[in-house]
Amino acid sequence: MLYFMKNVFDNLKISILVSSCLGVLACCQPPQESDRTQGQPLWSSTEYAIYPDRVVQEGFDAQAISGTEMTSSYQSQANKYVSPRIDFKFSINGKDNEMPSGQDHHFSCFAGESGCQTPLIKFGQQFKDTTQVPAGTYLEQNTPLTIRLDMRHVFDAFSKQGFYRTHSGEKIYEEDFKGVYVAGGTAPMVWDFDNLANFPQLEMKDPDGDRIYELTLPMNAPDQKKSTAVHWKLSSDISSLPRYSSPYPLVNALYNMSLEEMLLDIEADSTFRTGKEWAGVWTRDISYSIILGMANLQPRVSQNSLMRKVKGGRIIQDTGTGGAYPVSTDRIVWALAAWEIYKATGDEDWLAQSYQIIKNSLEDDFRNAYNPETGLVKGESSFLDWREQTYPDWMQPVDIYESETLGTNAVHYGANKVLAQMAAAMRVDITAAKHEAVAAKIKEGMNKHLWQDDKGYYGQYLYGRNFKTLSPRAEALGEALSVLFDVADASRQQQIVENTPVTEWGIPCIYPQIPNIPPYHNNGVWPFVQAFWSLAAAKTGNEAALTESLAAIYRPAALFLTNKENFVASTGDFAGTQINSDRQLWSVAGNIGMVYKVFFGMDFQADQLRFAPFVPQAYKGRHQLSNFRYRNAVLDIELEGWGNSIRSITLDGKELPDATITGNLEGVHQIRIILADKVSGQSGINKQTHYVSPEVPKVTLAADGLSWRPVSGAVQYLVLKNGKRITQTTSNQSAVSKDVYGEYQVIAVDQQGVESFASEPVEVVPVNTRLVYELETVTGKAAQPYKGFSGEGFVEVSKNKNRQLPMSITIPEDGLYAIDFRYANGNGPINTENKAAIRTLKQGNEVIGTLVLPQRGTNEWSDWGFTNAVVVPLKKGTHTLSLTFEEPYNENMNGEVNEAMLDYLRLTKLK
Repeated sequence: MLYFMKNVFDNLKISILVSSCLGVLACCQPPQESDRTQGQPLWSSTEYAIYPDRVVQEGFDAQAISGTEMTSSYQSQANKYVSPRIDFKFSINGKDNEMPSGQDHHFSCFAGESGCQTPLIKFGQQFKDTTQVPAGTYLEQNTPLTIRLDMRHVFDAFSKQGFYRTHSGEKIYEEDFKGVYVAGGTAPMVWDFDNLANFPQLEMKDPDGDRIYELTLPMNAPDQKKSTAVHWKLSSDISSLPRYSSPYPLVNALYNMSLEEMLLDIEADSTFRTGKEWAGVWTRDISYSIILGMANLQPRVSQNSLMRKVKGGRIIQDTGTGGAYPVSTDRIVWALAAWEIYKATGDEDWLAQSYQIIKNSLEDDFRNAYNPETGLVKGESSFLDWREQTYPDWMQPVDIYESETLGTNAVHYGANKVLAQMAAAMRVDITAAKHEAVAAKIKEGMNKHLWQDDKGYYGQYLYGRNFKTLSPRAEALGEALSVLFDVADASRQQQIVENTPVTEWGIPCIYPQIPNIPPYHNNGVWPFVQAFWSLAAAKTGNEAALTESLAAIYRPAALFLTNKENFVASTGDFAGTQINSDRQLWSVAGNIGMVYKVFFGMDFQADQLRFAPFVPQAYKGRHQLSNFRYRNAVLDIELEGWGNSIRSITLDGKELPDATITGNLEGVHQIRIILADKVSGQSGINKQTHYVSPEVPKVTLAADGLSWRPVSGAVQYLVLKNGKRITQTTSNQSAVSKDVYGEYQVIAVDQQGVESFASEPVEVVPVNTRLVYELETVTGKAAQPYKGFSGEGFVEVSKNKNRQLPMSITIPEDGLYAIDFRYANGNGPINTENKAAIRTLKQGNEVIGTLVLPQRGTNEWSDWGFTNAVVVPLKKGTHTLSLTFEEPYNENMNGEVNEAMLDYLRLTKLK
């Protein structure tokens, strides 16, 4: 059986030897021209090289003139090599509903300034332009493209039956029609279906009402966002901040630029903004920024920022997929940031305040998101909050809520450990023991369900519906956090850093990439993730991985002359990702953190600061950090040599035991560290080329079993039943057993053994094993004029109506049953805001689970779907179930609107 096999990567795995710099340059002094031309690179590849004072990449050069000034000749090449082949599709109401995913219209545009025009394309019918694109032919800049769309049959369906049925069987009601958009991969088009309503320039127009829509777009237009500054010179006063110098003018300048960008990111109200383009505080962004360095540099601003993300004594989950919490549950990274501030400051008042907030939040999460069966926590991958960027397209927000992801579980593990440490510091022994136990269960679950022996790193997440399977993709942030938080033991930590795939420009958020999804999290490198990867490499003593990771941080910061939010993993260019920003706070923090947490190895603990420096041989020499404030002390630190072993360390000339200073140290002190010029640890790297996995098979169930269209590049298919692989085949069909319940999926495998995501589960439900209870028979039906329901009506649940909804059910035989509800929630779009409805399901007085009813589209109350299922054993006979709104556990982040419409209750016997 072909799997996504580790030996595919092993064939390409390399170990990199990093040469040291010849000729040490004086800190903050312009290097001599001879030094520039004759110096050896600190790190180099076929694409770029890092020198002591510059970065060189494909004819571009970024130069550190001094520690306070840099220049760059870099210009994005995004407009120069754009294909004239335009791939696009249409979208009603901003959803991917015209044709199956991966099936697009194709049109080749060669007309240049005179413009191009598509033929009239009928909505739902694919157009393929067979014109061949000659080699070396590219789309000219500012080419007008007119797109023509025939919507007459859609409106005819509205007139005749009140709705239009899409390829998938979904009904779009006339009352819900808001507009039709074009989505695509060539700018100004975007593939971001969920956000198309935020791109009014992509809305098709029908000014004469003939149902023929048109739109003209300027294709491949140069954009200011595709250019960068050519010169940076320090203009802010950073004299009160820690001063860093080294023999490497490039590193010195990037450190000082990052300090200045940090100051620019502080708002008038003494909170951090998220980046140049992003005003306000975001929970995960500020938290990761604080962990990487802001706790030490700006403790008061960090505290203010964290408190901005607290409401009702609980941490706020940012807006996101399906109305966020609990579809997303990574808000708890706030706890790790709060603890980092305490470790840096020793502020006992902050400890007490943040302890209660974390405790309240974890109690809610334990009720809403913790799975006692696996020991894992449900919810979207931490920071990867754009669903189609890292999940298969069939997964609805409720499916994402049900996923159990690597990164989010790592932060929940860390948060429970933090709360236990806080409780111990406050001598609340019961709480400490409780959360140590919870953390241990999460750790056990991660190592049991997510670890992959054949690859040597963790899988991305468990996903599916009633039964889960593991996505074998690597997920960079989660892998790094699993090392840093000791989720993995020492042996596995080494394996993770050696085996997790990295590519030419850095470590991508996921690997391999997802087909037909534009760069952002998919096919994207994020410098803050790269910073955490550097910390993981340093912890495991992997010099080659650390040196390469530092290069992946310094290259873009120098060439772009700012700490960008992200860049394209396959090209290294900042232009091409869906959204980007200069001076992104967590990128700023990551750059600074390389000095504090890697070179000087600062490990802040509850009552002390320990030094564990790691200076790769390439960066050997004298590193100095002065005016560094630690609680009531000011430290001037001098570091010489290279490696990760300390030969000697002194405090004010006296030997410093355990390389540790106590938290009660006061006054100005000098620390001198001499390294042993050696590295203990292994240095393997799993260097991979950019790779895209096969498309997800589209599977249907017919009388003779499963069938699917052949997937391009696939050489065989894996068939899953109830989350387990049962067979492999080279055909595009498979027999199934219809006598017992089964949830079937198919995975496409290419000739390299790389797997697609598993297909959307297809259920085989034997006769008389599914029960449906119309809820309008239980209580009064709602008065709203929504459509698409079954039976005689539907029921409204809100904070004011039907807070308790009891239901009597009769079970025909003992068994394991999945209980879910058909519902509608039109209180917001599918990808943002904060009005996911939450309810508690009880059997008698016993809580048996949480039901989540995410948003499905703004005012789209006739768009019905299913909640997550609660799986419970039930005995034959009559039972009373109740759906209840329980405070505070069922409060969402909105606090006021917690509403949904319920059509019916469904029970399915699984076994």
